[in-house]
Amino acid sequence: WRLVPRPEGKSVIKTKRIFKNKKDERSLVIRNKARLVAIGYSQQEGIDYDETFASVARIEAIRLFLAYAAQKDFTVFQMDVKTTFLNEIFKEEVYVGQPLGFVSKQYP
Repeated sequence: WRLVPRPEGKSVIKTKRIFKNKKDERSLVIRNKARLVAIGYSQQEGIDYDETFASVARIEAIRLFLAYAAQKDFTVFQMDVKTTFLNEIFKEEVYVGQPLGFVSKQYP
């Protein structure tokens, strides 16, 4: 990340902070979590991006896979991949806005 002046004619993706309390089985807060997320719905196709990548399996394919696994007595594991694109190198320049509350005298 580098803080740079906003370029003319370029869109800036806005951000927002998400806060969440992790609780135990007795509903007592055991950890506070915070993250900064991009507000992607403000982008326009053809202007801010050309392609989308959200590979989601069709329900028929999932059912076929599970039926085959059950027939062959395979063990099936479920997992979430949360960092798939975390270290991706982009060919395009992407500009993300400063989080609310961030103050810079150089780039207000």
